[in-house]
Amino acid sequence: MNISRAAVLGAGKSGISAARALKKMGTTVFISDSRPASEIAPQSLRVIRRFSHELGQHSEKILAQDLIVVSPGIHLDLPILKKARKKNIEILGEIELGWQLGGFKNVLAVTGTNGKTTTVSLLGHMCKKAGLKTLVAGNIGSPLCDYIGQADRFERTVLEISSYQLESSVAFRPDVACVLNLTADHLERHHTLRGYSLAKQRIFMNQTTLDYAVLNLDDAWCKKMSTGNANRIFFSTNKSLKAGVFYDRKFKKIRFSVDGKKGVLPLPAHLPGLHNIENACAAAAMALASKVPPAAIAKSLLTFKGVEHRIETVLTLRGVGFINDSKATNVDSTAKALQALHQPLWLILGGQDKGSPYAPLKPLIKKKVKGILMIGEAAKIIEKGLGKAAPMFHCGTLDRAVSEAFKRAESGDAILLSPACASFDQFKNFEDRGNRFKAFVRRLKS
Repeated sequence: MNISRAAVLGAGKSGISAARALKKMGTTVFISDSRPASEIAPQSLRVIRRFSHELGQHSEKILAQDLIVVSPGIHLDLPILKKARKKNIEILGEIELGWQLGGFKNVLAVTGTNGKTTTVSLLGHMCKKAGLKTLVAGNIGSPLCDYIGQADRFERTVLEISSYQLESSVAFRPDVACVLNLTADHLERHHTLRGYSLAKQRIFMNQTTLDYAVLNLDDAWCKKMSTGNANRIFFSTNKSLKAGVFYDRKFKKIRFSVDGKKGVLPLPAHLPGLHNIENACAAAAMALASKVPPAAIAKSLLTFKGVEHRIETVLTLRGVGFINDSKATNVDSTAKALQALHQPLWLILGGQDKGSPYAPLKPLIKKKVKGILMIGEAAKIIEKGLGKAAPMFHCGTLDRAVSEAFKRAESGDAILLSPACASFDQFKNFEDRGNRFKAFVRRLKS
């Protein structure tokens, strides 16, 4: 790729990474961000000001470039991008740019609505346990563009990919690709579940007969996805499979038959819930397709400790457990947490509503939840959606919800933050929300 001038739209983490990578290549970079300076973190502003840039708009200066790199948060229907297409200016995402420039080999890419970070982290752990030098990047950790020029350091590259990143992919071709599941999410961007599914399906679009497509047989959308010429490997927690990876419920084991290899693996030792067995089956299928020895996979399942903000036990105080599941930014993810936990629960719900109904949580709440502590913008919507499934308390803020729940909880109960909502009404992101929850809990202890 020989580009003399490039525009980068969006100066978040991935946009800055793309800008730096292009600058190293000798490309003249122009950064455009629609946010005013007052809404951008000071450390980011310092980096932006090292480039030619504009803030508060996306002007026609963008159209004077040979290439446009879009950050994941940039909608591809922006008027300026429509004009760029008419001028035949190439438009890529940061993952696509990193893949084209980086020369990464043995790329394993994971997408899906829920479970991506856990699966990617577990898969990276499997590769490392096999003694393979492994990069874990993408929508987790650092952007792929940070590692351009370093591909020779890595024997496996494991990527978490979002639907937004896949929308702007062009030639991206992972050696092993997986869609974990598909439930209603990001519909403000994709409009329909079908549109969302088509975006996820793009992870397979450039694969060949040399590659592997790993799919969830239990998911109605996943099992009918088009995977082109790739070799399909299915995983399931509901069905026994002659070929693929499945959970043997009778013997509490994971069984596999992939590429002529058959065997048995242990369940993940430190990941609660059926959904995490599903994540483990997916990671094992991908690792096997990438020639990771079964012994390393088995060892990984016994030693992997899980991921922060995903059903994370914080501490126990006066017999009451505190569990941080801040990553539960949609209804399905909260349902998975409720299914995984067996103690009486005080559930903290709320944040920025994402447009999905909350009614599917009713049966689990009636069975497992002693009280619902509501926070953020979505409180009234949640109350309307859940009716009288459990006693409800309007708390407004997270610290009040934690205090109120602890005041009411008894020894043997647990207080679960699993909001089923985005965090942006009160926090920077779900990590900030989870860290604040943990800070409030530790304050109670002191």
